[in-house]
Amino acid sequence: MAQSAEHDAPRRPSTGGSVVISVDAMGGDQGPAVILDGIAKSADKNPDISFIVHGPRAELERLLAKRSDLTGRCEIRDAEGVVTMDDKPGQVIRNARGTSMWSAIESVRAGEATVAVSCGNTGALMALSTIRLRKLPGVNRPAIACLWPSRNPQGFNVMLDVGADIRADAPDLLQYALMGSAYARNGLGVERPRVGLLNVGTEEHKGRAEMKEAHELILGAQEDGNFDYVGFVEGGDLPSDRTDVIVTDGFTGNVALKTGEGTAKLVGDFLKEAFANSIMSKFAALLALSSLKRLQKRIDPRRVNGGVFLGLNGMVVKSHGSADATGVSAAIKLAFRLAQSGFQDRLAERVARAAAEVEEAATPRTDPRREDQIS
Repeated sequence: MAQSAEHDAPRRPSTGGSVVISVDAMGGDQGPAVILDGIAKSADKNPDISFIVHGPRAELERLLAKRSDLTGRCEIRDAEGVVTMDDKPGQVIRNARGTSMWSAIESVRAGEATVAVSCGNTGALMALSTIRLRKLPGVNRPAIACLWPSRNPQGFNVMLDVGADIRADAPDLLQYALMGSAYARNGLGVERPRVGLLNVGTEEHKGRAEMKEAHELILGAQEDGNFDYVGFVEGGDLPSDRTDVIVTDGFTGNVALKTGEGTAKLVGDFLKEAFANSIMSKFAALLALSSLKRLQKRIDPRRVNGGVFLGLNGMVVKSHGSADATGVSAAIKLAFRLAQSGFQDRLAERVARAAAEVEEAATPRTDPRREDQIS
């Protein structure tokens, strides 16, 4: 079905210069009260944000009545339905109208909000976002980009895709490189990002055929894409300072992400056990308290909460389902920063230009002097 003219050219929010963020209040594991706590944290630090909050009106009005700090900052959109973590994407697509997730995405589609934030079901959120917002012209597969703690000055690397689609052909990986580098510039302030392609080794002869093809495509796109391609990288480079953007398919990226999260939790548990093992170890922990707090802050997963859906005709940020108020606030902060930077318009321009160049390169050149050529 063709999109209407209204949705082909969405209305921009008219909020006196403030950024409007659409928030699904019902997607998180901990309920809407925690979502509103996260909104309040962000509202306190960023007076230029206003919110459209989606969920059952009666429940949200009751919760907001207790929060004088959010007076005049939140508009409620009544949505009685809730997409649960157990719902399958296909099931959600058929029954999503009237849910808080659907309503949150619709606010972006209509141009009332610049970006949507949800803690809900990832598969359902991506499916609804793709259907309602549509893909950017030239994008075959959207991607989810996450922030990975690293030794870089900005403290993070961008990795994509981490689960939007388990497959990615060579042109898709090129698009991920372009989108990821645009995200690094606008989200992390990296002027000319370094891009690496995740592989089983750094040697050029290693990897599947599509990896070698993607290697050549990304190498040839670095000047126009305003990034530096460092070549193949390995799993050990994910937290290193060798690259700013790591490109991979959604299957590999999601496995890497879950492995990293599990390993970080394991290391944290081991540290707690080690320092609680004896009186002397507890004394050592006390002496190292300030260093341990710095370490905890640096690896705190709540600080990197927020996966950005790239390649859609509108911005969506996915927060962890189990996020607390600090995690929700971090996702909103990321959404706010990207909205302020004009990231979406720049990304659309970059992808459209790259798609045109790829199409031009793939079109056979004809010589009008040749009579045997097919016109």
